[in-house]
Amino acid sequence: MSLKSYQKEFIEFALNNNVLYFGQFTLKSGRLSPYFFNAGKFDTGKSLSQLGKYYAHAIVDQIKNSGLRFDGLFGPAYKGIPLVSATSIALSLVGEQDSEIDVGPVPYTFNRKEKKDHGEGGSIVGADIKGKRVLIIDDVITAGTAIRESFEIIKAAGGEVAGVVVAIDRQEKGKDTDKSAIQEIRSQYNIPVITVVDLASIVKYLEEQKTEKETDNTELIERMKEYRKTYGASESD
Repeated sequence: MSLKSYQKEFIEFALNNNVLYFGQFTLKSGRLSPYFFNAGKFDTGKSLSQLGKYYAHAIVDQIKNSGLRFDGLFGPAYKGIPLVSATSIALSLVGEQDSEIDVGPVPYTFNRKEKKDHGEGGSIVGADIKGKRVLIIDDVITAGTAIRESFEIIKAAGGEVAGVVVAIDRQEKGKDTDKSAIQEIRSQYNIPVITVVDLASIVKYLEEQKTEKETDNTELIERMKEYRKTYGASESD
């Protein structure tokens, strides 16, 4: 596999913002991981603006490669709210940087955790999604619970899910299955799950750093590969 320029930039961006770091980390599953990804560390206006651009790159790639079509974006509360805002802004500027494609202004929507019983009421904020196909924008998919809740919210509002976009695919099997949560979502709903990077991308980046910059990261690469061998999801969806 070869890394696309925006994927390499995203990994370096995540490293520089202490979102992606290496070491030994105990996950909620109890597994010891050689890396950790915490999207909550994208906590400044500058980093959030840049993050939206990487999501937009991944979406545009999918439009070009598979003809993805959608009418708007949906960000599940709470973490999805800043992500969907930043992605909508970045997508609206795509035509200025890429003459081949222009998605135009992209409406976005998010939900409240609790329904509002005054004013406009309800749990949906932003663009009306009734009769619309929307992309769900989130940081990661761990067990898939939050994404499935989003499906129900969108369906109740009269919308349809066109796909899901997340920052990273850990490519890690679940506790009682050889499939990852992302593979299960793809299979269950028959929709694309678009990721900016995955675990294989990170390993590839480390290998390129070793070759290009003679970085002494052989031990880390081996630990990453061993983790993938032990906990990696099956290759097929």
